[in-house]
Amino acid sequence: MKLDGTAVPSTQDGLMKVGVPGLDDVLGGGLTSNRLYLVEGTPGAGKTTIALQFLIEGVKRGESVLYVTLSETAQELRGVARSHGWDLSGIEVREMLPSEAALEPDEQYTMFHPSEVELSETTLRILSDVDVLKPSRVVFDSLSELRLLAGSSLRYRRQILALKQFFAGRQCTVLLLDDMTAMKHDLQVQSIAHAVIRLEQISSDYGAARRRLVVSKYRGQQFRGGYHDYRIERGGLRVFPRLVASEHPSAPAVAPARIPSGLEALDTLLGGGLERGTSTLFVGAPGTGKSTVAVQFALAAAQRGECAALFIFDESIHTLRTRCESMGMDLGPYIESGRIKVRQVDPAELSPGEFVHLIRLAVVECGAAVVVIDSLNGYLNAMPDERFLIVQLHELLSYLGQAGVATLLVGAQHGLIGMQMKTPVDASYLADAVVLLRYFELEGEVRQAISVLKKRGGAHERSIRDFSMTATGLKVGEPLRHFRGILTGIPVPTDGAQHAS
Repeated sequence: MKLDGTAVPSTQDGLMKVGVPGLDDVLGGGLTSNRLYLVEGTPGAGKTTIALQFLIEGVKRGESVLYVTLSETAQELRGVARSHGWDLSGIEVREMLPSEAALEPDEQYTMFHPSEVELSETTLRILSDVDVLKPSRVVFDSLSELRLLAGSSLRYRRQILALKQFFAGRQCTVLLLDDMTAMKHDLQVQSIAHAVIRLEQISSDYGAARRRLVVSKYRGQQFRGGYHDYRIERGGLRVFPRLVASEHPSAPAVAPARIPSGLEALDTLLGGGLERGTSTLFVGAPGTGKSTVAVQFALAAAQRGECAALFIFDESIHTLRTRCESMGMDLGPYIESGRIKVRQVDPAELSPGEFVHLIRLAVVECGAAVVVIDSLNGYLNAMPDERFLIVQLHELLSYLGQAGVATLLVGAQHGLIGMQMKTPVDASYLADAVVLLRYFELEGEVRQAISVLKKRGGAHERSIRDFSMTATGLKVGEPLRHFRGILTGIPVPTDGAQHAS
């Protein structure tokens, strides 16, 4: 499976590609052929979309496929296909819609004989088509109608077992779709199916609905557990597998090379620059220059001929470029050449899984040596209902570190000045280096200071330096040695303060 989720020929015997980008990765390579599977989810979760992609993949591979619909008409299916730009040529569609009379209590009858398989005329016609077409892929949409006609859980279970037995000897892989409209969550089919894929959609108070899937069961196959975000877009459903850093091998162990910022004083403060494969957190009040310092490292990387990727939550690309140009940092030529890739992230529309996927694309396909996430506050807003932000961030930083990428995180503290500054996301223990930027008052002016509080990569300067953003770029001044209490915001002069610049 390629990173973008496109299907590749199977290298494992017996595994069938689903045709849904990213889903084969979650399933450990695909579906075991000639088995019966359950795809369940509430209406609108994307079950029909997955089913059509599954069959279209079969057509691409020259297979015979069949779609048996018990709830939607063939015309409705063609409408779904048109919305995605698909052509259903090659897919045999059979309607098995119950008549109105079949829903009357007095007219209900079992579709299967208790001793063997007593099928209705409609069902016999469909299964006879299976014998004629000999499809390798079949979809039944959906099980709700079978459950309704069965009348009891025992009869319903026998129906599913009969279907499973019927297809077992016909070299056919079957998807059963269930819209979960029953009053109680029925586990009958789950116990029978070879694997179960559940689709969920969560409506937040604001923004687009979040969709995720989980493989709750897969007999005899190792798969990627847990929840995986997915998106339904024109062209089908796309899954973003959960990132597991341990699955990605680390680069050979060598002495970490340093990445300079292009500013001698800043590199001196950092002990020579930032190490590749490490993460650095720039934290401070809004407007202290955190984002600008991070962009300076990205710009320096682009000037060296490397690639940098910026993911910005809190400002537009136009504002970023204009702000940097006003300080003599022209990003335009490097953005146009592809050396700097900027992605504006809308936290209301982008799921955490898709965001991580975009970062992986920047590293694998673009070879980004520097990745900037601006800011963690926006990242937190992108997953307001998530309780595992720090865990996901740890996996992401581990993956980027193993790939030799220098990751720059920007975190805005609440408040502007003083000792009561608070950070909504405490990622300081995860980062290899922490750079603090603060406002302080001096002689009727509000000035800025910069200091390195932590750096695992080696020695660094312990001083607090004067910092400013000018029309000619960033300026890191001399250490503020003649004052104490700089970080409180209201410094107190010490002996020799009259000599301070």
